[in-house]
Amino acid sequence: QVQLVESGGGSVQAGGSLRLSCRASGFGGRGICMAWFRQAPGKEREGVAAIGTGSGYTYYHDSAKGRFTISHDNFNNVMRLQMNSLKPEDTAVYFCAADAPTCAGLNYRSWGQGVQVTVSA
Repeated sequence: QVQLVESGGGSVQAGGSLRLSCRASGFGGRGICMAWFRQAPGKEREGVAAIGTGSGYTYYHDSAKGRFTISHDNFNNVMRLQMNSLKPEDTAVYFCAADAPTCAGLNYRSWGQGVQVTVSA
């Protein structure tokens, strides 16, 4: 099973930027799907962005398009999410996920512990 450790959450004012990182291990270096999800208080978990580490394929949900960039450092096995132009509605716990049959889907087998992102108006 893939192990995931996230870092980089925090608090920022609207319009600011944050970068999240997720270090993965235990998948033997093979290409896999990885993704970021988020869950705001009282809401269901939703997808943010996904990437195929072998193909470089990327997928963005509507909320992230044009503002967030997902990337993967194959050498260090670190996935990142650069978040720009942050809005208060981006406030949520952000989760790293890995290993799914389809990158844009929801059926990820491994999950990180989550990091808090808080955007103030």
